[in-house]
Amino acid sequence: MAVAGAIVGAAAGGWINDAYGRKKATIIADVIFALGAIVMAAAPDPYVLILGRVLVGLGVGIASVTAPVYIAESSPSEIRGALVSTNVLMITGGQFLSYLINLAFTQVPGTWRWMLGVSGVPAVVQFCLMLFLPESPRWLFIKNRNNEAVAVLAKIYDLDRLEDEIALLTNQSEQDRHKRDDIRFWDVFKSKEIRLAFLAGAGLQAFQQFTGINTVMYYSPTIVQMAGFRSNELALLLSLIVAGMNAAGTILGIYLIDHAGRKKLTLYSLGGVIVSLIILSLSFIYQSSANDLYGWLAVLGLVLYIAFFSPGMGTVPWTVNSEIYPEEYRAICGGMSATVNWVSNLIVAQSFLSVAEAAGTGPTFLILAGIAVLAFLFVVVFLPETKGLTFDEVELLWKERAWGKNPDTQCLLERGNQS
Repeated sequence: MAVAGAIVGAAAGGWINDAYGRKKATIIADVIFALGAIVMAAAPDPYVLILGRVLVGLGVGIASVTAPVYIAESSPSEIRGALVSTNVLMITGGQFLSYLINLAFTQVPGTWRWMLGVSGVPAVVQFCLMLFLPESPRWLFIKNRNNEAVAVLAKIYDLDRLEDEIALLTNQSEQDRHKRDDIRFWDVFKSKEIRLAFLAGAGLQAFQQFTGINTVMYYSPTIVQMAGFRSNELALLLSLIVAGMNAAGTILGIYLIDHAGRKKLTLYSLGGVIVSLIILSLSFIYQSSANDLYGWLAVLGLVLYIAFFSPGMGTVPWTVNSEIYPEEYRAICGGMSATVNWVSNLIVAQSFLSVAEAAGTGPTFLILAGIAVLAFLFVVVFLPETKGLTFDEVELLWKERAWGKNPDTQCLLERGNQS
């Protein structure tokens, strides 16, 4: 139900971002999330608990759209990828902390109420801190609040670059205002370059889920027990290690995304994911109660999967979706691609155990490996390199892909290929 709420939150998040700005959208998400945590902790029956889960999901969905866009629009292009990836680190780090916190609450009376209620604390902290943060300078320019936008930009850039950024944004915002006069939801797909950008962005979000990451994170204790480790304590401990590696891999991704580039990092990541899923598949197909080797091989497959997934496929989809859309469509396209992510998340989470029971755990992981191969081919064909490019250069890149080469965009493609 939380994921279902996140689908609705992500779908509405684009409109909220456009109407009220990135800062207010984040504050709205915090309020909804904190309210949901209180409802869950105080729930007198399962129906109220489910309502709390839906509210928490709504908050998560709005935040999943807002945070990457807000960070990207406030970041210099040369470190934009690393800063947006830091958002993913906070998510994976939060998952790791949740394992530790839940482990601590297992010995406390009213265990589950504490586990669910304490989740509201980060939302309250973020709400307080967001009051002191500025609005996105690009959103302010679009809303013709230029003086406020310049004040924000002055905190980010030195004087020489500040003048260039102001001139660039002033010109861009004027163009965007003319485009937005009669913009409608269905106008998004009238432009060929936006269709191509959305295909790449939404495709990455879908493949992030269908290659199995949240299956591994949600069900890692179950997978460990499937591998033959029957002790609940050992299963939780190994799952804690998996969550810790996920966070550590994200830190590596923060460094690599602006050095190796988005496309190369994603391809290396998917290559390792394919091998890891094959190892997982074989370990379950050939497991036997008399041989612990395959149980440990399954754990190795889990660890390798996280080690390869988190630096690339864990970080790149959110970074790419924060930078590949034109200014006037960034929030709404980001919202739609995040919705694709959450819908895919729900499908995988609800189907994994059923498919594993029907086809077997080994064949299920082999299916995920096949999907990862398709994802590899998708990235090769549809994802351009955007490392180090400004938002305007990225927009030119998509126009070249849609309508053919010209000297400006040819130069950008050469830069991307060299990176």
